[in-house]
Amino acid sequence: MSYQLQPGAGFIFMKVGVHAQETLADIIARKQRELKDAGVSFWGYGGNTCHPTTKVQPFVSKLAASGQEVYLCMHEMVSKHWAEPVRAEEYSEDGVTWKKVPAPINVRGSRYALVLKSLEPTDFELSLGHTKVGIGLQEGRPGVEYIQGRVDKACLELTPGALVPPADDRVLKIGLAAALDAPYAVLLR
Repeated sequence: MSYQLQPGAGFIFMKVGVHAQETLADIIARKQRELKDAGVSFWGYGGNTCHPTTKVQPFVSKLAASGQEVYLCMHEMVSKHWAEPVRAEEYSEDGVTWKKVPAPINVRGSRYALVLKSLEPTDFELSLGHTKVGIGLQEGRPGVEYIQGRVDKACLELTPGALVPPADDRVLKIGLAAALDAPYAVLLR
């Protein structure tokens, strides 16, 4: 995939690596099988910075309503996520109504999942100094200030100009991208 973000584009940014005792390469292979077998895949994660109902769904729905396809842009990092690889059995779009996770889909060790309709390697650089948080209490804050410490994911927008001086910028390699599919994110149990 030769995907490139355009100024004004909204996207989900996430650092990825080992998760629930599984290497990133193994996760990618499993997710590509799920896409082939089920036509959709769930990319599991945790943390409230991209909560499915309060952040991801409203952010992506707004962009999709304007005709924009929204992508998950992933930056590989060193991870030590060695939680038990327990498979989620149910998912919910709203936290009220729960459905069984389809048999071909295996999402493990996660509280939430993004709903993917594609997953492909890519190769481009993302300047976090040219991004801003797109939703929530931190809306408008430069991405380079927001993505640090334990914050490893966000709903971001690419800005036409730098929001921070070049010395304060951080450029990250995006090696994996996925197109999101409605309902965009779900809760798991």
